[in-house]
Amino acid sequence: MHITSLLGIEHPIIQAPMAGVQGSALAIAVSNAGGLGSLPCALLSLQAMRAELALIRAGTTRPYNVNFFCHVPPVPDAERDTRWRNALQPYYTELGINSSSASTARAAFNAELAAALNEFRPPVVSFHFGLPGADLLSQVKAWGAKVLSSATTLAEAAWLEAHGADAIIAQGSEAGGHRGMFLTEDLTTQMGTFALLPQIVRKVRVPVIAAGGIADPRGVRAAMQLGAAGVQIGTAYLLTPEANTSAVHRAALKSLGADHTALTNVFTGRPARAIVNRLVRELGPISPLAPAFPLAAGAVAALRTAADPQGNGDFSAMWAGQNVVGWEMPAAQLTQQLAAGAGFVTQ
Repeated sequence: MHITSLLGIEHPIIQAPMAGVQGSALAIAVSNAGGLGSLPCALLSLQAMRAELALIRAGTTRPYNVNFFCHVPPVPDAERDTRWRNALQPYYTELGINSSSASTARAAFNAELAAALNEFRPPVVSFHFGLPGADLLSQVKAWGAKVLSSATTLAEAAWLEAHGADAIIAQGSEAGGHRGMFLTEDLTTQMGTFALLPQIVRKVRVPVIAAGGIADPRGVRAAMQLGAAGVQIGTAYLLTPEANTSAVHRAALKSLGADHTALTNVFTGRPARAIVNRLVRELGPISPLAPAFPLAAGAVAALRTAADPQGNGDFSAMWAGQNVVGWEMPAAQLTQQLAAGAGFVTQ
């Protein structure tokens, strides 16, 4: 089945959910342009999620996606946390701040979130780091929602199909943000999009969505030729006016340094692709000191909060894929260009 039929959208363009750099405005713009707009909910409180969903419901009558993490919350480790704060101490001293941390809240999908979501019944729900338990997944499917999740290996794709995913996002190693890996922590298993995509297409019967390194119509066309039913695109939307991308992050995306990204765990404790900055260079990219996801984030947040207002991105998680093509145009226009240039609509 084509992804447009499965999800009820006009174009096979899915805007990747990007926690921390977007809210409902970007999702509404993409959905109204015929793609599938996405709202990342992992960083939102229950109240904030309801408010954003209310804005989406008021702003579009077209399908949209809500995204959640479904990681296993870690057991805090005081000794590891102390080692991590000690590693960060020179930066606290340099910036003249103490080591108090902000919240590390990145909520895993749970019964409370499912109950709140039932009030809005979004047509598409996507997950990162696998799928929630069978009971929670049944609640989501009970109102007719289609379920998507990311696979970074063939084994993960087969697992997702067996456990109820209606479509699978083949997340290549080029993709910005967190790796969706959940059956392995071995980074050597991570393939590029155009190596992973055709293998997953051959492996599963459900539609496959390509993600990672796709930022223009040529990339969309290439993915479709390799069997993708649709594409998920994130980095290309970061410079649109509807995104909440910070001034520091926007400047980095437009700089020569944007061509150097790395998978790093220093911002959250889990491998994620970001533009290489001072913290990544000096403590990473993969640090054995970083606490388990998402516990590493709180101690780093204090550094970002102090540095960002000064235009200093040394400690900011500036998520980006390897193909950093950011388009400074309205998100609706970008969505239409991606679709039209790949031959999905007539200009």
